[in-house]
Amino acid sequence: VKRADEIIVLSQSVKNYFKKTYNRETIFIPNGVSKPEIRKADIIKQLWGLEKDSYVLFVGRIVPEKGLIYLIEAWKDLNTDKKLVIVGGSSDSEEYISKLKSIAVSNMLFTGFQQGRVLEELYSNAYIYILPSDLEGMALSLLEAMSYGNCCVVSDIAECTEVVKDKAVVFPKSNVNELKRILQELINNSSLVQKYKDEAIDYIIQRYNWDDVVEKTLQVYKIDVEK
Repeated sequence: VKRADEIIVLSQSVKNYFKKTYNRETIFIPNGVSKPEIRKADIIKQLWGLEKDSYVLFVGRIVPEKGLIYLIEAWKDLNTDKKLVIVGGSSDSEEYISKLKSIAVSNMLFTGFQQGRVLEELYSNAYIYILPSDLEGMALSLLEAMSYGNCCVVSDIAECTEVVKDKAVVFPKSNVNELKRILQELINNSSLVQKYKDEAIDYIIQRYNWDDVVEKTLQVYKIDVEK
């Protein structure tokens, strides 16, 4: 931190952290995203019987700070015929995944790590994407989910709310009852879900454009070279 020529951070809260902790100024350049091609549910239908709008999606590392324990507890009591699809692998051990699976119910699906066409189909056909994290840097999966036109539900940590603004549904971090209430409301109200879907793509592509990210990053290197 002290000896770096420049420091790039992905969120305003991390920028504030470096200033408060180290009295170090940093440069805020967020992740970017490109507009993807929307895919039909072909492979995921063959693999898991998933069809468009038939599931709620989480994508990320299966680690405690992602808040999956709250999501599973909330999901257990929902009145729905949709599935909860949890996509991702563990970054260290299988112990936490085993714990989550031990409290899961029949309409929950753990797919393991996915990429490529399968992941594209999962994003393209979800009814809702959810990120219930206690802690984030800047979740690329959230940008990706919005770029596919998903209605997103996120915890109220700054790293999520800074990204989504008013284009997603926000719940109090770690509050299982409120998460359950919001999910049930969205499951019962497809027109509200569609409203968020309609607004997501243009907002996220304009605000987090990869070309802008690259240009800002190049400027940081250029300024440093000129020094």
